Amino acid sequence: MNEVTIRRALLSVSDKTGLVELGHVLSRRGVELVSTGGTAKALRDAGLNVKDISELTGFPEMMDGRVKTLHPKVHGGLLAVRDNPEHAKAMADHAIGAIDLVVVNLYPFEATVAKGAERDEIIENIDIGGPSMVRSAAKNHAFVTIVTDPADYAGLLTELEENNGATSYDFRRLMAARAYAATAAYDSMISQWFAFADQQQLFPETLAVIGSRAEELRYGENPHQRAALYVPRGPHGHGIAQARQVQGKELSYNNYNDADAALELAAEFRGQDPAVVIVKHANPCGVAQGSSLLEAWTGALQCDDVSAFGGIVAVNAPLDGPTAEAICQIFTEVVVAPDADEAAIAAFAKKKNLRLLLTGDLPDPRRGGLMVKPITGGLLVQTRDNGAIGRSDLQVVTKRAPTEQELKDCLFAWTVARHVKSNAIVYAKDGITAGIGAGQMNRRDSSRIAAMKAAEAAEKFGWGHSRAVGSAVASDAFFPFADGLLAAAEAGATAVIQPGGSIRDEEVIAAADAAGLAMVFTGMRHFRH
Repeated sequence: MNEVTIRRALLSVSDKTGLVELGHVLSRRGVELVSTGGTAKALRDAGLNVKDISELTGFPEMMDGRVKTLHPKVHGGLLAVRDNPEHAKAMADHAIGAIDLVVVNLYPFEATVAKGAERDEIIENIDIGGPSMVRSAAKNHAFVTIVTDPADYAGLLTELEENNGATSYDFRRLMAARAYAATAAYDSMISQWFAFADQQQLFPETLAVIGSRAEELRYGENPHQRAALYVPRGPHGHGIAQARQVQGKELSYNNYNDADAALELAAEFRGQDPAVVIVKHANPCGVAQGSSLLEAWTGALQCDDVSAFGGIVAVNAPLDGPTAEAICQIFTEVVVAPDADEAAIAAFAKKKNLRLLLTGDLPDPRRGGLMVKPITGGLLVQTRDNGAIGRSDLQVVTKRAPTEQELKDCLFAWTVARHVKSNAIVYAKDGITAGIGAGQMNRRDSSRIAAMKAAEAAEKFGWGHSRAVGSAVASDAFFPFADGLLAAAEAGATAVIQPGGSIRDEEVIAAADAAGLAMVFTGMRHFRH
């Protein structure tokens, strides 16, 4: 059947937003209101006539409210197929009245966990009766309207107005779909809490992760692909998905992906000297630290100003006017910052298509969490690459130890390299990347590409020599052969930082010694595929 007139409504909500207004409209339409506990009290306090659920079932609420709606007179009224003679007879034989509308939202489990409640309180906020009513009503959407979100009250009232107190089948079907999504999300959050928080499981047998659609995007990586942004339900980090967009056209799939890569690298310098990251196609093409953001911007841009065109910029400190003005001198897709002053916002306003995203803070680069990658027929799940090394973790393996400056450059280059697609090679000097080689099938070619970029920059900006001369070079994984290291030495690097662990380590160390290089092993690699 298409239209179903609402004659009896069951209301039981934790979130009472809009409840009273909805109750008044239903009452004016002659709908009988049945309710529970605090919901019934809120409606009565508003002057509405409400029947307690206990009057309907003939049983009092009991066991601290755990048992109140789990009764045949509730679920029979929800599940009965109205045009089925056997169902109609059972309703008549047992005095079960039909329930045409269910307005239910669930105990605030997520909010209870988020506030750091004790385990017993968390358990008590696992709703049982609510999801049962939601599922019963949604299953029988041919006859019953289910509403689980106050945001849908307006749609419900429009339906009643347009259909003379009834709802259409299309509306009920839509609400049923949203209802099952709501209970799925709710159970997912409970499952996650039991697995990750309560039992400290890293990889539970069933990974129940769910997200809410934040927005549909114009298209995916390419115009023929469709895309959307989802935000996880339950505890999650905050970053690009939560950033405030101050200006500019809507973000694309690639914008989100690249902006996230830029933010993650900028976050490595949280609380440190001003840093600027320029990303293109999810790879850093220039990174620098300086005494000011403007100085850092200049250093980052000079590393590879060709790739920077149409890139993504992220900074680790609030943006100022002079830096914003400098960024505006080249075509930039997105700028990401914790904040921006009025002068910076005014400068970017002149570039109407440039997107300015303010995150309010930088994510913790060492945070935990899982990363999920779809493959054909399955999902690959791994922990985030939050491993870190410090000076005390470095092992000097060459005859010459690095100088203090070389050591600083090694660690800076290493920080950048972990965010570059493998095979990754990064030259850095004085807190500025000199050349970056990314995503090659062999490490030697990455070394040569990075050196070539450094040489091109020197020629373009009129420097006496490439910044790779006297630089430190970082490799995200070990050198399997000495050729990649020798390419770095030919470019002028004087220090090397790499994980070590190759069966040819001794050969590579000997080559470094012969070239007069200082080399340290980290014992940790950072592949990024």
